[in-house]
Amino acid sequence: MAERRPRLEGKVAIVTGAGSSGPGIGNGKAAAVLFAREGAKVLLVDVVEERAEETLAMIREEAGEASVFQADVTNAGDCICMAEAAMERYGRLDILDNNVGIGRRGTILETSEEDWDRVMAINLKSMVLASKAAIPKMIEGGGGAIINISSIAGLRAHSSAPYTASKAGVIGLTTSMAADHGKDNIRVNCIAPGFVYTPIVVPRVDEAIRERRKTVAPLGTEGTGWDVGYAALYLASDEARWVTGVVLPVDAGLITVTPFTYVSMGQHTRH
Repeated sequence: MAERRPRLEGKVAIVTGAGSSGPGIGNGKAAAVLFAREGAKVLLVDVVEERAEETLAMIREEAGEASVFQADVTNAGDCICMAEAAMERYGRLDILDNNVGIGRRGTILETSEEDWDRVMAINLKSMVLASKAAIPKMIEGGGGAIINISSIAGLRAHSSAPYTASKAGVIGLTTSMAADHGKDNIRVNCIAPGFVYTPIVVPRVDEAIRERRKTVAPLGTEGTGWDVGYAALYLASDEARWVTGVVLPVDAGLITVTPFTYVSMGQHTRH
């Protein structure tokens, strides 16, 4: 039997939010490590450079190829420089994993205009700006794949009006971009994680809440950043060459069986 080729061999990827906010593995870090493990050269983008450096160390331990780029992806200029850096360092751009996001709890009556604007800028505008910078580079190379990280909160109420609205916006953006750029051989898909246990969740979830988050879904198990990362790996790979415009829940089946609330569940924020 012939040796299996790495799934992303010869490809160049950008992962935004490639670091984790604390010890452990977030969605962006997991995706970056898996992309590199499968042969991609990865530009690790984070607003906090030290976080991306931790991901870089993990990749280098496995002899993968990656480098760090510090950027605020809510800034158009930073996004343009990010895409240019990928081209300058690696010569092409094939994959963009839009992973940056934050959470804010509250109804619209409880949410300040400042907080609303901040959530929309980080969770939605960042994906617009990053994609706007990346797509022309992908077109130059003959196509590509974009993965946007939403949430099952974007599919149903979440006791968090700004978060739900922003994540629903990510889903709408995904379908629109998929339709607009199919002609450019660019696939655009969306992952909707459920109650994954990642570093940003840790400070907000005690053991009782963690156990309920785990058991409320049909599979009765706890999700991690790796679960989301593997989904991103599939969508980035040529195995998904005929898949675009989809929303893929990665949630142990939670969305199929139960209303989605904050009651005794803890806050669900950036993955």
